[in-house]
Amino acid sequence: MVDGTWTGTMNLTEPHCGTDLGLLRTKAVPQGDGSYKISGQKIFISAGEHDMADNIIHLVLARIEGAPEGTKGISLFIVPKFHVEAGGSVGSRNAVSCGAIEHKMGIHGNSTCVMNYDEATGYLIGAENKGLNAMFVMMNEARLGVGLQGLCIAEVAYQNAANYARERIQGRSLSGPKEPDRQADPIIVHPDVRRTLMTIKAFNEAGRAFTLWTALKSDIAHRGDNAADRQTADDILGLVTPILKGVLTDKGFDHAVMAQQMYGGHGYIEEHGMSQYVRDARIAMIYEGANGVQALDLVGRKLGMNGGRAVMALFKEIGDFCEENRSNEKLSLYTKGLKKGLNDVQAATMWFMQNAMAKPDNAGAGSTDYMHLFGLVVLGYMWAKMAKTAGEKLAGGDTVRADYLRNKLVTAKFYMERIMPETALRRARIEAGAETVMELAAEAF
Repeated sequence: MVDGTWTGTMNLTEPHCGTDLGLLRTKAVPQGDGSYKISGQKIFISAGEHDMADNIIHLVLARIEGAPEGTKGISLFIVPKFHVEAGGSVGSRNAVSCGAIEHKMGIHGNSTCVMNYDEATGYLIGAENKGLNAMFVMMNEARLGVGLQGLCIAEVAYQNAANYARERIQGRSLSGPKEPDRQADPIIVHPDVRRTLMTIKAFNEAGRAFTLWTALKSDIAHRGDNAADRQTADDILGLVTPILKGVLTDKGFDHAVMAQQMYGGHGYIEEHGMSQYVRDARIAMIYEGANGVQALDLVGRKLGMNGGRAVMALFKEIGDFCEENRSNEKLSLYTKGLKKGLNDVQAATMWFMQNAMAKPDNAGAGSTDYMHLFGLVVLGYMWAKMAKTAGEKLAGGDTVRADYLRNKLVTAKFYMERIMPETALRRARIEAGAETVMELAAEAF
């Protein structure tokens, strides 16, 4: 697996249980020689069966006979497609098979499989009944990867849309013809086209900074010299994982749709390929934990963890940046916008503390808005940091990248003026509570 000769899978979901893994039925029977017989069915297994590798190593959640019910009784097992001989060579076929390959909306380059385990030989990883702990080491890393996937699809869709907007001629500029020698102007002259492209551009560039900043937190958590710094970095990494996954994939899909819109009817047919970006972006909002669950994880688990240590550390980091640069007039636009967003997310956090303990539905009803509110602030923090760096480079005489740096400042300003004010909307929705969300009887839907 390390040298890429073999591939692997994660087997969590079953037909009757997805998010609620405590309901899983796949069982493991000990054989007395250190191995187990694994029996059950798993669904939605990415790359579960193919002929592109000599072996596929399945990592399977199952319940050892007699283990406690619920999530406390789940263990993790290695189940290879082919048995591995003592010398490491591939042996006979294990009793694991592909029951079906799903027909999906998108990601057609990946075989998404139903996997059947019929007393397949498996081997325990880690301790009995601690399988979720081990699986979530992979799951959390995968969530960061899926957030990047959402961002990357938005970026390639944006690049295509921007190129098309420069080339497609339709209508005239509202302020007068920009290319009078042609029958029409390119559509990039139109304000609403630019609004669309600037929105995607502003999110994508901040999203790249967010993913790199998160990766740096991971490096510090694993390799920092100072124990306190390692702890803080690890806390913040855990806190922002659902934000990065949920926000970048929600926006990745939204922005793929917006990029498709630039093509008009040409975006809806297959010739230009924009519809594939829309189809492929859709799955990122669902797998590795649906985004509604990411929001619940953020509000229900991450905020209160360790007495709120992580969220207080991140609020302090952002607040300190605003305070340290408060006297910098060239940064005032960015720091004021960031501080306003920070005030909104802090107020929303306090509102949950005051109103969600006695009525948990308040947390559930506001969780998605909170995730996006927090995401807006973190992305705004990225823009404020980039604006500071761009300004310093320009002031230092960086003429080679002058246009690039000025473009950064314009895009940062767009974000603060046109996108960051959404924090007030998100806060208002959160503070509306759960009453109207929960009032209707199920039959009224």
